[in-house]
Amino acid sequence: MKKNQLTTFLLLALLPIALLAETPEEKLAGMDIELAEPGPSQGLFVPAVTTGNLVFLSGHGPAKPDGGYVTGKVGSDISIEEGQLAARYTCIALLGSLKQEIGELSRVKRIVRVFGMVNVADGFNQTPAVINGCSQLLIDLWGDNGRHARAAVGMAELPFDISVEIQMVVELK
Repeated sequence: MKKNQLTTFLLLALLPIALLAETPEEKLAGMDIELAEPGPSQGLFVPAVTTGNLVFLSGHGPAKPDGGYVTGKVGSDISIEEGQLAARYTCIALLGSLKQEIGELSRVKRIVRVFGMVNVADGFNQTPAVINGCSQLLIDLWGDNGRHARAAVGMAELPFDISVEIQMVVELK
């Protein structure tokens, strides 16, 4: 086989693999997740700041798809599983702000850091399990590039009694 024929053969052989590659937006659609347009910030800050190839996302809360927020303390008012869902909703809100900031989620090279805060009842110490609701979605979207450094801490109170607040740092391609 001549060099040009080999190149053409390889390109045609790899084309189906390239066509199967899903963008993060396509993966979200396959999970029936729709990113909402972020609303205005509730303070004197912006939802995201890009500097160089890093995006710093402000703390976001667990916005429910049908409106409102998941509220209450994990361990008394809501269960760990409900807290995990709140962390997932928070991740979806973060992704909406990220998309607004960078245009396309396919520009993400890596999720660098997640800082999760959980509104906890006295004695509740399973905050990592709650924040896994966010971490799992990031891994589902970006595989190993979705794995990140993380902190998951319990708080006596969070703004507006939300159950979870999460900040994130993202590296762009």
